[in-house]
Amino acid sequence: MKKALYFEKLKENKVQCKLCPQMCIISEGERGICFGRRNLNGELFAENYGRTISISLDPIEKKPLYHFYPGKEILSIGPNGCNLRCKFCQNYHISQQLSQTEKITPEELLKYCLQTKSVGVAYTYTEPFIWYEFIFDSAKLLQKNGKKVVLVTNGMINEEPLRKILPLIDAMNIDLKAFSDSFYKKYCSGHFMTVKNTIKICASQTHLEITNLIIPELNDSQKDIQNLVDFIASIDDEIPLHFSRYFPVYKLQKSPTPEKTLLQAYEIAKRKLKYVYVGNIRLSNTSDTFCPNCGELLISRGRFSAKVTKIDRDNRCKSCNHKLKGVNLFV
Repeated sequence: MKKALYFEKLKENKVQCKLCPQMCIISEGERGICFGRRNLNGELFAENYGRTISISLDPIEKKPLYHFYPGKEILSIGPNGCNLRCKFCQNYHISQQLSQTEKITPEELLKYCLQTKSVGVAYTYTEPFIWYEFIFDSAKLLQKNGKKVVLVTNGMINEEPLRKILPLIDAMNIDLKAFSDSFYKKYCSGHFMTVKNTIKICASQTHLEITNLIIPELNDSQKDIQNLVDFIASIDDEIPLHFSRYFPVYKLQKSPTPEKTLLQAYEIAKRKLKYVYVGNIRLSNTSDTFCPNCGELLISRGRFSAKVTKIDRDNRCKSCNHKLKGVNLFV
């Protein structure tokens, strides 16, 4: 357990956490919404420090990151809990309820990473920002030893702590749930504007990819998709966008996203964005990377594998010399 960063002491031995926009006011002995931060004697502690629900070696495509060391593996770990309450959470058993964890130190994490063929560590599975103090300490060690640091996150973090930790982060996939404040409030108990701000800040400071889970009747209209695409394009039309297929789970029991809806979203996004992908379903060519200039197939993908074909060591298309958005695309 470690004393938490970003909190304020209040009257009656209460504290207010200021890490994320939930701004939890926590009474003595209680935890915040994320499960990870606890008030002990009027001080806030990161009770989840170094407590991981899993540690495994995953394909980097599983994060999903398609433009960051394609075809490589990355050591993946995550905390128990989350600062959202998504009714459609696919990992609800580890994010929405208390689960068993194991202890790992930053030094042990580095050791495991060095012993594998991993390019680094991905903080994933649940919400990594609720593990702020542990990521901050372990990321510094990883960076010092030449390993990459990846976050797979919902983007729900306040600006000050985000800017402090960003220099330690090499890549992020941010899950943009929908382009609607009402959706975030009703289905996630979240803060849409904060996530938008996180995306804007991260886009210029680290490698960024975005995922959107398309849920029938909730965020799947042409207007919904167009607004989301327009927002991303206004920042950078080379940010890779991943659409994912919804399946009924947890508290939301709608039918799976139709193939037609996913293809429609793909076509809408391709009009403005250079790199668009569809996951959780096999649809022809929607997992592959094509040169946005000449259309040449550059990276072909299976389920969680990638084969780089026509990209040189400078991330340029071998056919037309177009420079691609990404990190170490040549493998």
